[in-house]
Amino acid sequence: MFNLILFSIIVGVIFSLVIVPFILSTQKKPSVDEAKATVRVPFNRGAAIVVVAILSAIVVFVFYYTTNMDRNWTSLWIAFLIVTFLGAISAGGKDRQLKLVLFLGSLAFGAYILSAPLFNADKKYKAVEMDQQVEIKAFDETKTPASVPPKFARNKMKKAFGQVPNTSYYELGSLQIQKVDGKFVYIAPVEFSGFFKWWNAKTTPGYFTMSATDSSDNPKFVKAEMAYTPSSFFHEEVERHIRMKMPNLIFYGDVQLEIDDDGKPHYIRSYGEFISARNGFDVKGIVTVDPANGDVKKYSLADVPDFIDGAVSPEAVSLQNSYFGNYVHGFWNSVVGKKDVKLPSDEGTEANVSPIFDEKGHMYYFTDFTSPKEGVDSMLGYALTDGKTGEATYYTGNLEESYMDSQGALQIIEKKFIEKKWSGEMPVLYNFYGEASWLTPVLDSNGFLQNYFIVSAANPEISVFGNTPNEALKLYKTALQRGSSNVGGSSSAEEAKAAVTVVRVFKERVGDFTLVSFLADDGRNFIVSSETVPLAIYIQEGDKLAVTYLETGELFLPVKELTNVSME
Repeated sequence: MFNLILFSIIVGVIFSLVIVPFILSTQKKPSVDEAKATVRVPFNRGAAIVVVAILSAIVVFVFYYTTNMDRNWTSLWIAFLIVTFLGAISAGGKDRQLKLVLFLGSLAFGAYILSAPLFNADKKYKAVEMDQQVEIKAFDETKTPASVPPKFARNKMKKAFGQVPNTSYYELGSLQIQKVDGKFVYIAPVEFSGFFKWWNAKTTPGYFTMSATDSSDNPKFVKAEMAYTPSSFFHEEVERHIRMKMPNLIFYGDVQLEIDDDGKPHYIRSYGEFISARNGFDVKGIVTVDPANGDVKKYSLADVPDFIDGAVSPEAVSLQNSYFGNYVHGFWNSVVGKKDVKLPSDEGTEANVSPIFDEKGHMYYFTDFTSPKEGVDSMLGYALTDGKTGEATYYTGNLEESYMDSQGALQIIEKKFIEKKWSGEMPVLYNFYGEASWLTPVLDSNGFLQNYFIVSAANPEISVFGNTPNEALKLYKTALQRGSSNVGGSSSAEEAKAAVTVVRVFKERVGDFTLVSFLADDGRNFIVSSETVPLAIYIQEGDKLAVTYLETGELFLPVKELTNVSME
């Protein structure tokens, strides 16, 4: 607070010296030769300077306190423009000339600030230029992707809000996904529901946590008192508290709650630098706040604590994607011509990007890019941005194939379940068995999870849905094999025929179909879906079968055709 008061006083004094004239401009006075005359009008200049300084300091204090703007001198450019203009019109003689020069200088600097976006597009693109590859690594089917949609998780947390003491004082805050103690979870802080609730309660009681991979998991309330929060007021509002401690840092994006492996909450916010003038943003690190006592620490991206997954805010990543997609050939090309321009999708769950985790538990922000041409739903590529470092990789996909974008995947889901009025949320592109594929949770009109939908990005006619991601993956694998796709990224498997006797059989309901796995008398295992062979549900031990299958080299060989000789 002292820093802001001192800043306001200094700026107020400077403004008063510019506004209050040392020589007043007066109307013409008659003289012998009718010449123009400038006369000094006596007035209490000292009192005027003091009054203007006090008023200016109050205005500056209120402005910076309420907006939390950085206190770099460049942030005053609009104020300097107004102040020098007032000083120039109120002064006379050489005083006016001096203040006119100051006004013109302020005008020139304002023009520089406003025109920066027209000339720094190349710098923006260079600052976020991405490494380019073709496809991401194939997903390990033994793992479960973090695929519980945030809308569904939020609904469950709201229903569990009765766990919070003095419930009427609070409401559910913003949802974030992260890894805590090796598990992928959603975190949502409990926030104050208004000024008087903050005034009475003083602190929030804790936060909710829920699995991001298991939709059947129930939210758990964790007690952890927090005084410095986004919903607090005055000096305890967390963004204002950070600004008071770090008056000159440039921040971009909202504060986010991160939980360490001991369950202790920390608020974080990304800081960085302007690209040029006061335009653009290049992330450099984070500031952390202990919400219990207000302790503030600053870290560069290289020194971010291990428990923090999203050091780079989703807003900053979304901005970087915009730079990369729009400014490949400069600013004017992004407006006219649009050669090689690609637009980042707005289907993400956080600031138009979707946080996902790889098999090692490292967080990335996913975004797909599409054409600026209206009516085109083909994907031009997709990007993964490291949540800790901000480094990004752009994947072009197989250039010999046309990939459907996220909007196209959502439209397929909408048409598939048009009678039930279900819709998709949080589409993410994965490499399943060597095939670029959209995995999308499907919700009903009330926001409750119904199933998981997988559709091939290159072959939209190949699609399945199941009650869990793993069930959907099993069906999808069968669908890909039936469609002669490159399962596992290898060449298409050859067909073979066999006459076998069933020794053991296992049936599993997956979505709308049944997967039948059976062990043959020759020791081989086969798998078939009732979607492919509806009568496979009648297979039992001892049946003699004539099968046509694919030689994939896997433990369970996928069956394309099957005849139950024992039933004939």
